[in-house]
Amino acid sequence: MLPIRAWLSRSRPDAPALVLPDGAVLSFGAIAGMAGRCGLQVLEGGAATLARGLIETALGGGTAFPLPPGLAPAQRARLVDLAAQAASPALALIIATSGSTGEPKGVRLPWRAVAAASRMSAKALDLRAGDAWLACLPLHHVGGAMILYRCLRAGATAVVHDGFDAAAVMRDIEARRITHLSLVPPMLAQLLDTAASPAPSLRCVLVGGAALTQALYDRAVAAGWPVCPTYGMTETCAQATVNLRPGAGWRAGDVGRPLPGVRIACDADGRLRIATPARMAGYLGTNENAPEWIATSDLGHVDAAGQVQVGGRADDMLVSAGVNVHPLEVESRLAACPGVREAGVTGLADPVWGDVIACAYEGEPDEAALDAWCRAHVPGARRPRRFLRVASLPRTASGKLDRRALPALWSTAA
Repeated sequence: MLPIRAWLSRSRPDAPALVLPDGAVLSFGAIAGMAGRCGLQVLEGGAATLARGLIETALGGGTAFPLPPGLAPAQRARLVDLAAQAASPALALIIATSGSTGEPKGVRLPWRAVAAASRMSAKALDLRAGDAWLACLPLHHVGGAMILYRCLRAGATAVVHDGFDAAAVMRDIEARRITHLSLVPPMLAQLLDTAASPAPSLRCVLVGGAALTQALYDRAVAAGWPVCPTYGMTETCAQATVNLRPGAGWRAGDVGRPLPGVRIACDADGRLRIATPARMAGYLGTNENAPEWIATSDLGHVDAAGQVQVGGRADDMLVSAGVNVHPLEVESRLAACPGVREAGVTGLADPVWGDVIACAYEGEPDEAALDAWCRAHVPGARRPRRFLRVASLPRTASGKLDRRALPALWSTAA
């Protein structure tokens, strides 16, 4: 029996399984009665189309490939051709993600990984029948797609939004009695800007995908939001760790313990590696199976108690005047400046400095005021030398800071 059909057989047929952006509500029984789709299913469109497509493909034993918008025609054709060669009943999902060069690659996620990830997440987060998880992350992103699988396995309701709108999220948290919510940090900041309190039903707000600053965390906890920092990647079916409502003692970068069954270690060069039952099968276009331990580009460490600390990506490291400077460290300091909503730090090539630390930011202070604040609060080697206030920082489709696009801001400004 297909995993999804086994999951559905355990759920109450009349219980709501899926709430779509158009208001349609599908019960577990209604989903169990769908015919399903086999083979490769390339899914494109809005959230309602993707949600139905992901579920129908799972029901039919097909391989779902929700494509991100904006792919160049040649990129799309290449990925779809490779996906057609890889598709099989054992392969649940293909997710397109950008590598270090920006060229999209497809991650193959087999059913064994999707099922394991759904089981481990439900255990760690106490997701159970009758709960409701609001999905406002894009469904072509692993963090959005996995919400559907987790809810179907647990007998919970997936409430799908077509993109992120703070007011709409706040309305549904109350109206739908949402228990679980997944966000990236900029989304959390926008919810806090509404000044509305979270509904009592809300037990867990997973925040991941990008660094959560101390200032934003402290602000959220003070406002009563049950923030749970988390860490993972597409290659591990999204979630690998979670810090369950750590409270006032939390410090930036602490993403908690590995999920049950996951192991995380640190190599000699400071990079993390992950062993998990939810690991990918491999990438499109390769016949190699993923090894037991997946190497990451993330710097960090694991303490004696098993707590994982993430310090940013190794390939983002800047070298300014001979000093290694990670953008996350500088951005975390800038988040403490009054009036700065978010900052993006990059390096501008310079024949003397190597990398000149440059800060683009959203917020109220003008550039001279932020420069003065940095002189007083940021150590010299890490202090930005150039500032650019912008109406909005560049973001990826999932709402994260698009670090690769930062240098172009300076080119435009010049």
